[in-house]
Parts: sequence; structure tokens; C-alpha cells
Amino acid sequence: MKLTKGLTALLIIGSLTTAVATTTRVFAADSSSSSTSSTNVQTTALSKSYIVYGAGASNHTEIANVLGATNDYTALTTTGTDASYIGLSGVADSTMISSVSLTPATTGAGTLVNIKDYDGQNNITTVTSQQYAMAATMAGVNDIIINVTSDKSVTGEAALAGVYKALAADGISLNEENTQAANSVLSATSDAIADNSDDKSYPGKLTSAVTDTSADLAEKKQAGTTITLNIIGNTLNTNLEKQGIADQTSDTAKTAIVNSLKLVVNAPISDSKSFVENAQNLADKLKNSTGDLMAKAKDFANSADAKQATNWFVEHVVNPVKIWIQSIFSKN
Repeated sequence: MKLTKGLTALLIIGSLTTAVATTTRVFAADSSSSSTSSTNVQTTALSKSYIVYGAGASNHTEIANVLGATNDYTALTTTGTDASYIGLSGVADSTMISSVSLTPATTGAGTLVNIKDYDGQNNITTVTSQQYAMAATMAGVNDIIINVTSDKSVTGEAALAGVYKALAADGISLNEENTQAANSVLSATSDAIADNSDDKSYPGKLTSAVTDTSADLAEKKQAGTTITLNIIGNTLNTNLEKQGIADQTSDTAKTAIVNSLKLVVNAPISDSKSFVENAQNLADKLKNSTGDLMAKAKDFANSADAKQATNWFVEHVVNPVKIWIQSIFSKN
């Protein structure tokens, strides 16, 4: 029995060592960038890192610690007025609770999202990391790592307002029609994910299928095809079948997603060739994505951010497992 426990511990330590080695690799970002296109798809790199606190958030110090933000991050706050970024008005400041940090990702990384636990608990109750990444990409965001947390239990939709506000502060102005369409897709996928809450792989597979569908439809549109609801539905079903979740997704959920994708098709972003490439790349990453953490240290463009991400991994993953292993041997 002792031998079995010892082998188990060694295997775990070996796996963690490999993971830490992997997460400490940092690649330099491409310093070249082009101007923002007429469809407002992000083509310029984020110039620096930001942390955006929700006006209703209480403990900024702890939130910054959870999000891995340092004094080098530019701090902003989302108020009720900023809810206009996600198509809402008349919102009280106190309801803007979720907070985000944005850091430049390596060229080609796409949009990667981590939801961070606050005080040991995931307070983002509805939106998944995969949904955030999907919606942000459909809004025109690219090559950015987004960390999300909240010091109170919230659904999580307002976090995207912080993302869009930070990009605007950095001089990257996204098209409002794009962001509204992206927000609609995020909402439309929530019921399907809730219906399949017992399947941890479902959010990644669903968002992969939906993101792939948006790319397929954009390609068809750019080739001159008139995109009808029937075409959207057939394309979505094909991609759901590719992911093996067509039968898991209700007709009601499919209808909601089709209607939201119609907004994406009508938005300027579907005229962008770079969006097609970005969406296809993200869909490939989403299909195998599970859990709350999409980005690793290797995805960060800045070495300081990568180090911070590695430290978080060691503190929240490696050290707890080490303590567990030590507890096994202490019982013998």
C-alpha cells in the first residue's frame, strides 16, 4: 500500500513538474501591427495591461491579487453607464460587480479567458471561460488574455463591459453592432450550457461549434451567398454533429443560437477575413477546452505577466497537491 501511494505521489509530482516547465515558456510578441479595419476587428496589439474593477466591487486589493495585476497595470472602473457596452441602460453602479484584467497575448494566441476563484470560490455563476472567449472574438477582440473574477456571486455578463472599456482606453474601438451581436450569442448559449451542466466538456464543444458556424457563415457571406435562417440552422447542426452534441442540444436552444448568429452575420465583423481566421483558430482551441482556465503562462506576451501566471499556478495548484501528498505519507 505504501509503495502504491509512493508511486502515485511520484507520478503526480512528475506531472506537475512538466506543467510548471510548460507554463514557464514565454514567447516574444510580434511588435508589428496594422491599423484597425473598417469592421473594427482588433488588428493592433494591446499596448499594455489593464485591470478594470466593477464599481460594485468591494476589495480592490484582493481582486488585483486574484487577477494577477501589479502596479504596472492601468486601473479603470466600470460604472452603470458602461453597461451600454453590453446593450443595457439605466443600470446602477452597484450592479457592476465583476472585474477583469487584460494582458497582451502572444501573436496568434487568440482570445483566452481564465475565470479566477475569489476566496476559494468561483463567483461567476453563469458565463463560462469558453463563452467569454467566443463572445469577445465575435466582438472583434484578438490576441488578449482576459482574467475574470468577482468578490460576490454574479452571473458574469457585465465582465465584458470591462473588456470593451479597457480596449477603448487603449485606442482599440470596437464596432457597437459587433459587440451587441456577440453579447446576444453569449446569452443564447447559456441555456444550452445550463441544460447540460453535468457534462463538463459541453461548454467547450458548444462554443467551438457556434464559433465555427460564425466563421463558416462569414465565409459564405463574403463569397456572395445570401445567408438565411435556414442556412444558419443547417450550418449550426453540421458543426454540432461534428462535436457530437447535436442530440444534447435542444431545439429551443438551437433556435435561440440561430437567431443570435443572424445578428453576427448582419454585423460588419462578418465582412472581415481576419475574423474568419480568428474564429476558426479559436474554435479549434475551444473544442477540447474544459474548466475555467484557458490561458497558460506561455500565452502571455509579457514576461512579468507570465511569471505572475506561473506563481498563481504554483500557489493554487502545485502547492495544494504537495500538501495532499505530504498528508498521505504522514499517515504511514
